[in-house]
Amino acid sequence: MRLASRKDGRDGRLMLVCRDLSRWAPAQAAPTLQRALDEWERLSPLLREEADALEDGRVAGEPFDEAACASPLPRAYQWADGSAYVNHVELVRKARGAELPPSFWTDPLMYQGGSDRFLGPHDPIPLADESWGCDFEAEVCVIVGDVPRGATADQCAAAIRLVMLTNDVSLRNLIPAELAKGFGFVQSKPASAFSPLAVTPDSLGAAWDGRKLHGPLLCTLNGELFGRADAGVDMTFDFPTLIAHLAKTRDIGAGSIIGGGTVSNKQGSLYGSSVRNGGAGYSCIAEIRMYEQIEGGAPVTPFLRWGDRIRIEMKDAEGRSIFGAIDQQVVKG
Repeated sequence: MRLASRKDGRDGRLMLVCRDLSRWAPAQAAPTLQRALDEWERLSPLLREEADALEDGRVAGEPFDEAACASPLPRAYQWADGSAYVNHVELVRKARGAELPPSFWTDPLMYQGGSDRFLGPHDPIPLADESWGCDFEAEVCVIVGDVPRGATADQCAAAIRLVMLTNDVSLRNLIPAELAKGFGFVQSKPASAFSPLAVTPDSLGAAWDGRKLHGPLLCTLNGELFGRADAGVDMTFDFPTLIAHLAKTRDIGAGSIIGGGTVSNKQGSLYGSSVRNGGAGYSCIAEIRMYEQIEGGAPVTPFLRWGDRIRIEMKDAEGRSIFGAIDQQVVKG
C-alpha cells in the first residue's frame, strides 16, 4: 500500500496511490495519515480495500501529481534521526584527525529534529546565507505505531508501519559552534523533506527484509548522478535497533518518524569512490569533502548554492520509482 498526503491545510489530505504511481484517490477511511496511524489496526484493512479498488479500476482516481504532495506527515509528533552508517561518522572524524570511539559501533548516535513543519518533497529549500554550508542528506526512515518504553528490537520491528525517504537538510558550517555548546543541533538543522510516498513494508517485496531497506539510493545533483549507495549495505544499526534505542527510557507515540542517517557505503579512495569512477558515490556533499580533506589536504567541492537542485529517489528492479522523488531547488530566502 502506497500512501501520500496532498497539500491541504496543516496535515494534508490522505491519498492512496496505485503501484505504478499513475493515479491517486482520496482515502475514505481516514482524512489524514496521522489519523490512520492512530487507529492502524482498525483502519489499515479498510485502506487496503480502497487501495485494491484503485488498483483494479473500481475507483477511477485522477493522475498522480508529485508536486501537489506534502510530506506524508506534513508535521509529526516526533522526528528522531539516527546515524546508523558508522562509515559516515568515521569519515567525518577522520577528516578532522579524530579517532572513532569504540562505543560508536555498539551504541547508536541519535538526535531529535524539528517536526512541527516539514517541507514538501518538491518544495524549494530556503537558504538565507550561502556561507552557512547547506547540504543535503539522503536517508531512509520509518514511521512507527505506538511503541512501549523498554521494547525489544523484535517488538520494535513489528511496530514499523511505513517506510519512506528523507532529505535531512543540514547547515554544515553552523554545526561546529552548536555542538561546542554541548547541547546538540538547533539552527544547523532546518526543515527536512520526505518522499511523496510512504510505503507499507509488505509492498516493498524483497527490498525490505524486516529490518533494513535494500537497494541503491539515487542522488542527482544538478542533473548529474552523485550517489548510488546501497541502503542495505554497511548499516551498522538496523531500524528495530534504532527504535529500541529511542524507546529505552520513553514510550514512542504513533506517527513518530525514525531516520537511519546518511546512507554511506565503505569504499576505496577519493578517486575510486565517486560514481564517475565506478564507486557508490555519496549521499551528501560533506562525505566527498571528507575524502578531499583526507587525501588532498583541503575540501574542494562546494556546498549547495542558490539555484542548485537535488533529487533523491529509489527504484525497484524494473526501474520504477518506489517512493516517488524528492526534487528540491535551493532558493534565496
